[in-house]
Amino acid sequence: MDENTDYSWRITERDTGSIHEISPKYSNPDEAAQAARNYAAENLEPGTEIIITVLDEKQNKINEIDLYNVTPATATKALDKIKTKKKNGNGSLESALWQAADKLRKNMDAAEYKHIVLGLIFLKYISDAFEVVHAKLVAGVGDYEGADPEDPNEYTAEKVFFVPSVARWERISENAKKTDILMDNGKRVDIGGYVDEAMEAIERQNPSLKGVLPKVFARQNLDRTSLGGLIDLIGTIALGTEQAQKRDVLGQVYEYFLGQFALAEGKKGGQFYTPRSVVKLLVEMIEPYEGRVFDPCCGSGGMFVQSEKFIAAHRDHYKKNGNGNSNSISFNPADRISIYGQESNQTTWRLCKMNLAIRGIDSSNIRWNNEGSFLNDDHKDLKADYVLANPPFNDSDWSGDLLRDDARWKYGVPPAGNANYAWIQHFIYHLSPQGIAGFVLAKGSLTSKTSGEGDIRKAIIEAGLLDCIINLPAKLFLNTQIPACLWFLSRRKEGRQDKVLFIDARNLGYLINRRTKDFTDEDISRITGTYHSWRTGADGYQDIPGFCKAVTLDEIKEKDYVLTPGRYIGLAEDEDDFDFTERFAKLKAELDEQMKEEARLNDLIRENLSRLDIQQ
Repeated sequence: MDENTDYSWRITERDTGSIHEISPKYSNPDEAAQAARNYAAENLEPGTEIIITVLDEKQNKINEIDLYNVTPATATKALDKIKTKKKNGNGSLESALWQAADKLRKNMDAAEYKHIVLGLIFLKYISDAFEVVHAKLVAGVGDYEGADPEDPNEYTAEKVFFVPSVARWERISENAKKTDILMDNGKRVDIGGYVDEAMEAIERQNPSLKGVLPKVFARQNLDRTSLGGLIDLIGTIALGTEQAQKRDVLGQVYEYFLGQFALAEGKKGGQFYTPRSVVKLLVEMIEPYEGRVFDPCCGSGGMFVQSEKFIAAHRDHYKKNGNGNSNSISFNPADRISIYGQESNQTTWRLCKMNLAIRGIDSSNIRWNNEGSFLNDDHKDLKADYVLANPPFNDSDWSGDLLRDDARWKYGVPPAGNANYAWIQHFIYHLSPQGIAGFVLAKGSLTSKTSGEGDIRKAIIEAGLLDCIINLPAKLFLNTQIPACLWFLSRRKEGRQDKVLFIDARNLGYLINRRTKDFTDEDISRITGTYHSWRTGADGYQDIPGFCKAVTLDEIKEKDYVLTPGRYIGLAEDEDDFDFTERFAKLKAELDEQMKEEARLNDLIRENLSRLDIQQ
């Protein structure tokens, strides 16, 4: 930091775009940022959502801070959080990369830009991984003696994609700023055309990537200077080196960017991205240690990635059960499960294929077709050990009229106007004799009785398949404000065939911004710990009023097979330290303040109206 530089601040209100600036200069960025917070706390309405930008004397942006629900208290809390984050370095790489990449987006829509950024990240990764093996082949030591560094088969043996010379990152980086590049085939292109040619070359050499990589870099609305800057930015990090692979650097960056693009796209983002904490909760509940994992509406593949993470985090399970050497260097989580998926959106399918490829997960059974899982089930004969899914809520356009006699409708024909119970029966159809399914659905699926849905729900419950229902908080999902819940069905309910666990998690989670909520790891542990304690009986499960209760099928029958957790769990017990007098006095004081403010504003309005000279 230059001690001779003066710093200033600018506040932008997110909702209105209003800008606040004042002239004083400050000797360092932190002092300027704090001054902006103080100004916001004193001058802006509580609840205002703002961006604070710290500028140097040349008006270059030094720092940018988001604040939500501005009050003196939240300003202080946000400052403490920022300082803690800086101290611990949490998320610094992913966050820094995102901020830099987002600056280069300019006016391009986030839905388009994500393919540009994620495509380049993938390209950098496979090039780095290629170079690691290439260096060993060039050295020709030990097992690599006499090997040809340009033989694609050598890379296949190492489970690494072969990258032709035109697509290697060094060549791409060299051409990043060029506007006229002569290709080996005599074609002249700029950097956008060059990257498209590189993608085509990679697909030709690697059949498993055919039709997967984005060829969108030559489009006219992509600024070439920004593209060159993005290439330089991504080139600064090692993604596919051995050290980076051990730390899963690329996996973290790719997952973070998927989440940020989903937030940027809002409703459309939910079509390819399920919030990480919801995916983690589903996976931790069903515990896919080994077997076939199926997601018939797989989006960008988050369920599969989290399943692999679950296995990697539970190496002790395999050691304890004598199931392979979990301490071995060769222990590969991807070898413990085989994955099967289907996606009807081709661009989302491409994101999924890349997401799995960078983690070394076999994606050969991830299928795409336009018709989707109902009309054209690409895994008709699959019986999966685990089903994980987040299907579209209340989908009315699922071609139900064409499938009235389908063999999957064992428990009743689902209504043509809503696919919820079609999805449930699709999941059941694909479960193995010991299979378990966990999936997200609209909360209405717990109570609906229209068009035979109540009868289907009753049949599934009486068949002993329902294991657990979880009521979720609002604002967890980006693409809908419809209340949601989690269903868990199981064919292995030994000792609890006539029981169902209900969990009400509506009061868990925290706001990451005004519109979006998320679970903490502690929230997830509490929910999954409760379920596994009840399922195994190992840790002395107990019902907790307001949070969880195990009920019999007879109790569910008494409530006409309605599955809303609140009907069974009841209210939480009042806290012993609740002081009514104190609470009442606090609320009364708040009301008095609000009434005074109302009177002040009314006087102000009357005063302003009196100044108007209205001509009759």
